[in-house]
Formats: sequence, structure tokens, C-alpha cells
Amino acid sequence: MNQDVEILLVEDNPDEAQLTIRSLKKNNLTNRLLHISDGAEALDFIFAREKYADRNVGNGLKLILLDLKLPKVDGLEILKAIKTDERTKFIPVIVLTSSKEEKDIIASYQLGVNSYIVKPVNFDSFSKAVVELGMYWMLLNVPPLKGK
Repeated sequence: MNQDVEILLVEDNPDEAQLTIRSLKKNNLTNRLLHISDGAEALDFIFAREKYADRNVGNGLKLILLDLKLPKVDGLEILKAIKTDERTKFIPVIVLTSSKEEKDIIASYQLGVNSYIVKPVNFDSFSKAVVELGMYWMLLNVPPLKGK
């Protein structure tokens, strides 16, 4: 399973994680999704450490949906690690957070985030935003060939 993950959802709020997964599932975008709820475990997965040592770094990942406010390691630290590592820097990272703080937005773009989305409060708006994100990044976006 670890080799087949295409979407990594890093979200500590179980309700928001379920809503995100449900919205993606409605559009058949969750067959290869993994949900992780803390920053340290997310780094272990992305960089194939600890219990995820059996996978290759960055292998198969097409999209990371990343909350900023996470236990153990925050989203900005995860983003920095991803975008400064040659093996993972081309993986699209979408910050999906409730933070509207300008400092978080600026820091995310300075670190190389591909998109910054403030979670809509309304259920329908949130579902629609997640579906549009998934459709764009999984079906329309053309990533660069690695190593070229």
C-alpha cells in the first residue's frame, strides 16, 4: 500500500479529514489516498523513515494536502522539508488550512507551496473546493518529469 499512495492528506482534525476524504471519494479520487494526522508521521512517510522505510522517497505521490497547524511538526516545517529535498521538491503541495494569517500565507509561498486554500466554513463550499482541488491536481495538472 505504501508504494501506491498518490494523495497524502495531512490533517489532524478528524471531522475535516473525513469531509475531505468523502468529497474526494464522491469523485473517485481516493483509491490511493493516505490520511496521516500528525506532522512527524507525515515526514516519516514522505521521506520513507521508521514504519514507512519499505517505500521509496516520493514514489507515486502526486499530491500532498497539508494543514498548517499540526501536532509534533507544523505544516510549514513539512513544506520546507519537501521543497528543499531534490527527491520531493516537484510534488505539488496544497496548503488546506483555516489560517487566514498573512504571515502563514507569505511563509507558505516563500517555501514553495503550489497553492494556499483557506478552508471554507460552509460544508457545501468546503466539499466543492476539495473536489475542484482534486480534479485539477490529479487529472489536469502536468508535473515535470523527474530528473529532467
